[in-house]
Amino acid sequence: MTISRETAVVTDNAENSRYEIIAGNQVAGIEKYSRHENVVTFLHTEIYPQFEGLGFAGKLVSEALDDLRERGLRVRPECRYVVSFLTKHPEYQDLVE
Repeated sequence: MTISRETAVVTDNAENSRYEIIAGNQVAGIEKYSRHENVVTFLHTEIYPQFEGLGFAGKLVSEALDDLRERGLRVRPECRYVVSFLTKHPEYQDLVE
């Protein structure tokens, strides 16, 4: 199986309070969060070394934000990567708490 941004899948692992990006059968990275009522605070984005440079961080954050939008939730960005991502993607500004 070819591992690429297009074939990777983002899922919400609510039990562990994190979004995961899955490449093949491996967790390639995480977006750690905490939730209080309708606000999700993104705490830390991490792509594991063997998966760096494949565009996974952007896909992970954008799909996590899309999920929040679908669920009517808002985001509080504390992670530096997410703050930077949001400045480059104004289409998500309506979600920012």
